[in-house]
Amino acid sequence: MSMETGARARAFLDACSWEVSAKAVQALRAEAARIAPGTTISIPYLANEDDQARLAAARAIRELGFQPMPHLSARRIGTQAALEHFIQRAVGEAGVERCLVIAGDLAEPAGPFADSTAIIETGLLERAGIKVVAVGGHPETHPVMTAAQCWQVLQNKCQRIEAHGMAPWIITQFAFDAEIVLAWLNALRARGIAHPVLVGIPGPASVTRLVRYAAMCGVGASTAMLARYGISLGRLLGSAGPDRFVDKLLAGMGDELGPVSPHLFPFGGIAPSLDWVQQYRRNARSG
Repeated sequence: MSMETGARARAFLDACSWEVSAKAVQALRAEAARIAPGTTISIPYLANEDDQARLAAARAIRELGFQPMPHLSARRIGTQAALEHFIQRAVGEAGVERCLVIAGDLAEPAGPFADSTAIIETGLLERAGIKVVAVGGHPETHPVMTAAQCWQVLQNKCQRIEAHGMAPWIITQFAFDAEIVLAWLNALRARGIAHPVLVGIPGPASVTRLVRYAAMCGVGASTAMLARYGISLGRLLGSAGPDRFVDKLLAGMGDELGPVSPHLFPFGGIAPSLDWVQQYRRNARSG
């Protein structure tokens, strides 16, 4: 690794954000000293964690000196009043300025919000003090939309977020194939969408756990994809980290791709993921 490449790798990792569920906040607390102050910590909307748990997590994350970014799952929100109550508390109690809006996985909405755009259009977010609204990006195929529809929906969401006076971010699902992610990033920028992108990266974990999470999240995990990541399905008892994925990503990223940073999913635990970040930084420094 050249000095220039090493510097790029260190800068890339310095901008890392994290996906941490409410139940994992205690583990985050134990490792907080190893994470840069002001780091964005994304709080997923899990069906087995209620609003109280998500608010408690946001408060704890803020107290640790980080930026909490709770997810809002449109189809799981029962009423507009419930959304307003949660947002006001998140801003007032945890200083939340960023959130991720997603449609959610319910086939039928539990309330008035069929998709993330419906939340954006309420005006509740900017009135409460939200400054950044993240939306999902899909380097791989979407389960219910064509590629053309995905681009149209993404562009529209970003435009509507800006129309409401907030800044759009794009967060991708984690992936195993850096070439697919790079092709998507190039297509994104070619369409004039210049907003910051947080690229989902799976932290080091057992192969069986990575494959299981891929199945749960609809992530492509063909034998060929896993092989490019460095996983052999013939060695399911082993573990794997994202070294090869990040190497390929950095090698294919130029200044023309604009702001792109890693968003780490610590599937194997926060401490092992931090160990990986520190080791990758050391390798970049010595290369």
